[in-house]
Amino acid sequence: MDTFFDERKTKPHIGYNLRRIREIIGMKQDVLGMSIKNPIKQQTVSKWENAETIPDDLLEEFADALGVTPEFIKNFNEEKAIYNIQNNRDNASHNSNYVGVMNYEPVDKVVEVFEKFIANDKERSELIVNLNQAVLSLAEEVKKLKAEK
Repeated sequence: MDTFFDERKTKPHIGYNLRRIREIIGMKQDVLGMSIKNPIKQQTVSKWENAETIPDDLLEEFADALGVTPEFIKNFNEEKAIYNIQNNRDNASHNSNYVGVMNYEPVDKVVEVFEKFIANDKERSELIVNLNQAVLSLAEEVKKLKAEK
C-alpha cells in the first residue's frame, strides 16, 4: 500500500473537489452550469462548489458535464493527481515508445452548451412575444372600457 500520502481522515469536501476538477479541465462556472441536464446559473455553481456535500443526482450531472464519474469527484485528491502526473511524465521521458494521448471533446461540449443556450433563448423569446401580445390585448380592452364610459 502506498503510504506516501496520508489518506483523508475526514469526509472529502465534494464542492472543493468539483471546483478543482473544473479548473484543471479549464471550464468556467457558467459553462458548467449550462452543460448540465437542468441548467443553472454561475452563482449557483459557485454555491455548490462551496458546499461540503452535493446531492447525488446533481453530482452525477456535474460529473457527466466534466467527463468524469461521480466517484472520481468524491475521491479526488489533488496531491495524488499531481504526484501521478509528475511520475507519468518522468516515466514517459524514459520510454521512447510512449505517446501521450489526451482524450477530451471541448468542441463538442461547447457546441452542446451553445445548443442548450439557443434553445433556452428561443423559449424565453417566445415567452416575451406571448407576454407582449397579452399586454397589447389588455391595452385594447382598457381602451374599449374607457370608450364605453
